[in-house]
Amino acid sequence: MGLVVIILAAAYGAATGLLLPRAAYRLSVEPGEPWRDRCPEGHAIPGWLGPSRCRLPAGAPPSPGTAGTPAAGAAGRHAYGPGAVGAAAVAGGVCGVLGWAVGGRPETVVFVGVAPLLVLLALVDLAVHRLPDVLTLPLAAGMAAALGGVALLPGSAGSWRLALLGGGALGAAYLVLFLINPAGMGFGDVKLALALGVALGWYGWGVWAAGAFLGFLFGALYGLTLVLRGSGGGGKAFPFGPFMVAGALTGVLLGGFGA
Repeated sequence: MGLVVIILAAAYGAATGLLLPRAAYRLSVEPGEPWRDRCPEGHAIPGWLGPSRCRLPAGAPPSPGTAGTPAAGAAGRHAYGPGAVGAAAVAGGVCGVLGWAVGGRPETVVFVGVAPLLVLLALVDLAVHRLPDVLTLPLAAGMAAALGGVALLPGSAGSWRLALLGGGALGAAYLVLFLINPAGMGFGDVKLALALGVALGWYGWGVWAAGAFLGFLFGALYGLTLVLRGSGGGGKAFPFGPFMVAGALTGVLLGGFGA
């Protein structure tokens, strides 16, 4: 049973990961700008899901490239944005490890189900240092509702009440940090903290504290690495969302194994 869960979770993650690059490219815009609807070559992007590359009909004239971007090749095909293989590998690996840790319990469906969205948020944050509300707020509400349903099923190993309290507590903690130093933390991090706090609180305050601490630890280690390499001078900002996600995922893994 455990091996089946791992395989199914990893396959789901890899399949959904292949669909993330186009959405990541379209969402990677500065605040106030509309979502991208054209590739760097000016071709219309069909939909939101799929690899970030254009396949023009044979014989179609290539569009002139924008400044700093190569023109389309003779075959009218070019790639842009995140790579589909890398996104699939990351999402598949994350989902597979979650399936291994949480096992056949009902909450596995929730944690594995939302993992690709967290990968998508990390990709956008890495690209433009932004966490879009269109993802963070529905993610928090959806995870709270889904875990509420899971709590009614036999075999679940967490507490919905603690999950809600964990979401509120982590969101409040990040809000305080944002108010203290708005230049050092974005408000998108506060909204992401709501969803991550719900996931961490499900397994109790010990897991909540571990996941919250690990997010800061991973971010601090990355910042220290930049300083030691001489590329982080002058207080250069870096996206914190991926480290929040990594810390929360690690906490959920600890909770899953412990449960």
